[in-house]
Amino acid sequence: MSFLSFFKGQRGEYLVVLQFVLFFAFILTPTWNPLATPGLLETLASARWTALALFGSVGLVLGGLGSMHIKEYLTPLPYPVDHNQLVQHGVYAWVRHPLYSSQLFAALGWTLFTLSLTHLALLAIGFLFFDYKARKEESWLTERHPDYQDYARRVSKFIPWIY
Repeated sequence: MSFLSFFKGQRGEYLVVLQFVLFFAFILTPTWNPLATPGLLETLASARWTALALFGSVGLVLGGLGSMHIKEYLTPLPYPVDHNQLVQHGVYAWVRHPLYSSQLFAALGWTLFTLSLTHLALLAIGFLFFDYKARKEESWLTERHPDYQDYARRVSKFIPWIY
């Protein structure tokens, strides 16, 4: 890959850079919610911990299984490697993009745990970003795998049976 092709983003390089920017922005952004008083946080403590454990666990499972099923084809770039095969089993029978879903679920767990409005905004931006990135990746996968469109009609993008 040449230096110039990186900046053209022919394989989605700019998307990887943006994903890292969003990731670090999410981690480094302070929590903020003027309505989340110490009393409210204490009252909702068990629900907050449950949300963190539940959505964090879902994120770990989706990310772990997603990585395991495509380990031979996994790269940081969304552009499919030349030797890739369309994986439709395992977690890929539930969602088409479990690695993106894993990050969104984990971010949702943290957002619900902290009740942070800043993290809620970043989660919304992250959702829009991953939706765009997935569309771009799917256009490349459809070029390689004519049966991808049928797969996309059967399997949700990020949230099993919902979206």
